[in-house]
Amino acid sequence: MPKPKKKVIKAKTKPRVKPKARSKPRKLPEPQVKEKVSRVSPLAQAEPAKVPSYEAKDIYVLEGLEPVRRRPGMYIGSTGLEGLHHLIWEVIDNSIDEAMAGFCNEIEVTLLPDNKVRVKDDGRGIPVEKHKQTKKSALETVMTTLHAGGKFGGESYKVAGGLHGVGVSVVVALSQWMRVEVCRKGWRYAQEYSRGKPKTRVKKIDRCSATGTVVTFDPDPQTFKEIKFDWEKILSHLR
Repeated sequence: MPKPKKKVIKAKTKPRVKPKARSKPRKLPEPQVKEKVSRVSPLAQAEPAKVPSYEAKDIYVLEGLEPVRRRPGMYIGSTGLEGLHHLIWEVIDNSIDEAMAGFCNEIEVTLLPDNKVRVKDDGRGIPVEKHKQTKKSALETVMTTLHAGGKFGGESYKVAGGLHGVGVSVVVALSQWMRVEVCRKGWRYAQEYSRGKPKTRVKKIDRCSATGTVVTFDPDPQTFKEIKFDWEKILSHLR
C-alpha cells in the first residue's frame, strides 16, 4: 500500500514588526501660580493714633449762660430772623404770665432806634430780695439763671412762657446790652447786663408809685446773622 502523504500546513505569520521606540513623556505645562498680593490698609500701616485722655480734668462745665451762647439754636430755634424775634416772645411771655395770673393790665412793646426793643408791663414787678438758694438778688437770679422763674412753682403762673420754657435769661445771654427796671413796693430798681453777665449790681434808683417791669435789650450781632425786626410779625404774635 502506498504511504499516506504528510500534510504540511504552512502558517502564514505576520512579519515581525520592530517595536516602536517609546516616545519621551510629554511634559505638562507647570501650573501658573498667581502671586499673592496682600493689601494692607493705610490705616494699619500708619502709626497707632494716640488715645486722648479721659480724666477728671477733661470734664468741662459751662457755667451761667455760657451754654446758651455756645448753642443758641437749642434755646431759640435758630440764629436767623425767627430766633431773633423769639427774644421778644420770651420777654413778652413773662408779661403775659402776669396778665393771665390777674396782675397785669397793659403790655407795651416798642421798637427803638438801632434795633433795640423795650417791653413794659404794669405787673407786680420781679422780686429783688435776696434769693435763699443763690444768695443773690431774686432779680439777678431770674435774669442770669436758666429755668429760673415763678412759673415753676406750680401755682405762681398758669401759663408756661417760651418755646423751651427757659425764660428771659436767654435774652440776657444773647444781647450785647440789656437793662431791666423794676417798680416794686414803692421803689425802682435797675440792673444792666452784657452777653449773659451782670455789669452792675441791682441798684435802688428812686421812689415810684406804680408797679411793673421794663426790659430793654440790644441783640448781639456776634450771634445773629441779621438784626431786623418785623413789626407786622410782632403784631401777629400778640394777636
